Amino acid sequence: MRVLTVIPAYNEEECLEGTIAMLEERCPGLDYLVVNDGSKDSTRQIIEKNGFNGANLPINTGLTSAFRTGMKYAWRHGYDAVVQFDADGQHLPTYIPQMAQVLEEKGADIVVASRYLDGTVKPSGARGAGSRLITWLIKLTTGAVITDPTSGMRMYSRKMIELFCKGFDWAPEPDLVAIVARKYGPVVEIQAEMQERQGGESYLKLGNVIRYMSRTCLSIVMSRFLR
Repeated sequence: MRVLTVIPAYNEEECLEGTIAMLEERCPGLDYLVVNDGSKDSTRQIIEKNGFNGANLPINTGLTSAFRTGMKYAWRHGYDAVVQFDADGQHLPTYIPQMAQVLEEKGADIVVASRYLDGTVKPSGARGAGSRLITWLIKLTTGAVITDPTSGMRMYSRKMIELFCKGFDWAPEPDLVAIVARKYGPVVEIQAEMQERQGGESYLKLGNVIRYMSRTCLSIVMSRFLR
């Protein structure tokens, strides 16, 4: 199975080199594409200085557009699967081979790296409350139990790569997980650990968390009737 790691990056000058070094050390030979989403810092210069495989978008377009850029690259280059991977060092490459194995063996369309699958860690705080609500809504609308719907480390099948490239309203978000669980192949989780952000500043402040969770919950409910 040919797997491409897609790494959207916006203002990740503090983390990007360490993230790529960790990826190359723990998964040698794994292909990757850094998508610089119009960063205002030195992210582009870091990509060019180190010779990273990258694509530079001229302006900041957001996660969905940046990730779709990676999906189009994967489709045109014949990859069998894509793993969504944060540039900030939170995700651990160690789990990528296991995700690929599960994707292939179980015929899954999405494999999610879950922090909460084995129950030893519980979601907490505002983000945790939102995550539990999304888990409940996905179960209510699809019957599937996804313990970590907001995990940003997901692997997508070739079918999903095609849908991202040919559709106009696919986004790497929890509402997509709900749609896939209801209409397409299975969504499978594996247990995983994640690190704290290795530098820079997170977008997910309290106000942004509330807005994000509200939009996501509404989208899951509406997609049940409209998609």
